[in-house]
Amino acid sequence: MSVEVKVPVVGESITSGIISTWHKKDGETVSAGEVLFTLETDKVSTEVNSPESGVLKTQAAEGDEVKIGQVVALIEAGGAAPAPKEEAPKAAAPKAEPAPAKPEPAPKAAEPAKPAPAPKPAVPAAKPAAPVSEDGRTTRKKLTPLRRKIATQLVNAQHTAAILTTFNECDMSTVMSLRKAMQDEFVKKHGIKLGFMSFFVKAVVDALKATPAINSRLDGDELIQNHYFDIGVAVGTEKGLMVPVLRDCDKKSFAEIEQELGEYAVKAREGKISLEDLQGGVFTISNGGVYGSLLSTPILNPPQSGILGMHKIQERPVAEKGQVVIRPMMYLALSYDHRVVDGKEAVTFLVRVKDCIENPARLLLGT
Repeated sequence: MSVEVKVPVVGESITSGIISTWHKKDGETVSAGEVLFTLETDKVSTEVNSPESGVLKTQAAEGDEVKIGQVVALIEAGGAAPAPKEEAPKAAAPKAEPAPAKPEPAPKAAEPAKPAPAPKPAVPAAKPAAPVSEDGRTTRKKLTPLRRKIATQLVNAQHTAAILTTFNECDMSTVMSLRKAMQDEFVKKHGIKLGFMSFFVKAVVDALKATPAINSRLDGDELIQNHYFDIGVAVGTEKGLMVPVLRDCDKKSFAEIEQELGEYAVKAREGKISLEDLQGGVFTISNGGVYGSLLSTPILNPPQSGILGMHKIQERPVAEKGQVVIRPMMYLALSYDHRVVDGKEAVTFLVRVKDCIENPARLLLGT
């Protein structure tokens, strides 16, 4: 009896995906629940398990784009018995090879020797075909569904929103000193390091409360005001940029935020971020500083109306009380949808974030 293995439904609006990896080969014996293949879609990667024990017969190859519901394999129930049968024909194949011996009668006609014009056997036509996809200097390959989705999202953001960016800078001295002083105790108590991101998440929540316009979005000719604080944090992966969402950040402690960020980092590395992890954010934070970026203009993550760009911490000379001093400074960039947010509100938001980072006691005391 054969059991069909179909591409599962992995989320609304997802109609197809690419089989990125077969974890079991055609003809292998598999057990029920064992991972068969990884399906990569425009949002997430999903591991698909075997519905039955038996012998796997694949009907799609790695790299194939398949539709939701499509049969991509069969499981022949009853153990590995069918496997040897399949190998038998393979053994028969070599026997068939002697058939070429038939050409031996050809020697009768010395004509094959006449076509000695090597041009024919050379068949140079095959060589020019190779450079079409790869000639040693370039390589051509299809975009993955995730990369296509990212490209579409970015272009749509540029075409549908009036994106404007405002900049500021913040002195990281106090946060860095606080983090250094509390690190050992924080790790001992919570089992995870205290990073900079939790400070910025809390600062963003504080600033969103102070400037509600940025915590809103357009839906047709209606303005939707959000009264919750689910913050997306951009995470770079080998497959592309993903933005998992931290829920109800106004109710979470620094430790809870750091722990959730750590869990997402592990999921991202293992390709296990789910569709639910990526949905529902009201604002995004992107940290280009981890890659060495000094300044950039982040692009909105639709349908959100704002995104904060963090950058590299760099010691720079700054004026302080009439004197030039060296401080660890970070440039901040806020890109926002000018259709929803006025310049005054955007600047107010960014100044509030700056104040919270330079005076972290405000975050701890809620002032």
